[in-house]
Amino acid sequence: MTLDPDTAAWVHSFFAWAGMALGAALWRATLKRQPTGGALAPGNFAVLVGLLLGAALGNKAVFLIERPDVALAMWQGQPVWPGQSIVGGLLGGLIGVEIAKALTGQTRSTGDAMVWPIAVGLSIGRVGCFLAGLHDDTYGLPTSAPWGVDFGDGLPRHPTQLYEIAVVLPLGRALHRARFATPGAAFKVFLSSYLAWRLAIECLKPVPVAWPLGLSGIQWTCLVALAVYLPLTLRALRRPA
Repeated sequence: MTLDPDTAAWVHSFFAWAGMALGAALWRATLKRQPTGGALAPGNFAVLVGLLLGAALGNKAVFLIERPDVALAMWQGQPVWPGQSIVGGLLGGLIGVEIAKALTGQTRSTGDAMVWPIAVGLSIGRVGCFLAGLHDDTYGLPTSAPWGVDFGDGLPRHPTQLYEIAVVLPLGRALHRARFATPGAAFKVFLSSYLAWRLAIECLKPVPVAWPLGLSGIQWTCLVALAVYLPLTLRALRRPA
């Protein structure tokens, strides 16, 4: 399964935008069932703006942490453009939402409505990553496992994109249906679980630029984020209604 670079870029972009569009539609549908109103209600619209701006900035920032060689090339004026990072998009979106809520004086939790839409959108985007093959930096290391996939270099590799779909969809669905005593707990569990998953699954991927301990930039980002966010998650799970 080999695509030329231009076709791979178009395929990847199609699935990425399709995932975002369907995720947004699911989020809007979820909001309509809640007393806070639709996505364009004043408070929800501020959250949406914060989410989009934060995700866009975080997306690029964490990619450049993962690929400091690309950041250096950009600094030197070379005609390169940063890629994307789902971890960065999630963390940036979280920060953007919290800033928007602080500026508009909101104290209610808004994350639970996003769990299933994020899981669906992320999974659709990973289909594009899988089809893009070696032109996307999400493929795994070579493997002798019978389910290894040849992305075009003659080596059967871990289809880590499919592994992620198999983890994220059931996790998102289970948390979407769960009933936690504390509002926002479902999102906190989802994000903490995803960060832990990425910390682990990156061990099955090539490391483009090694950071301390031989870890990738994504893994260090996940470690730092978990150190901050996991205590908040545990506190939310222990807090009474």
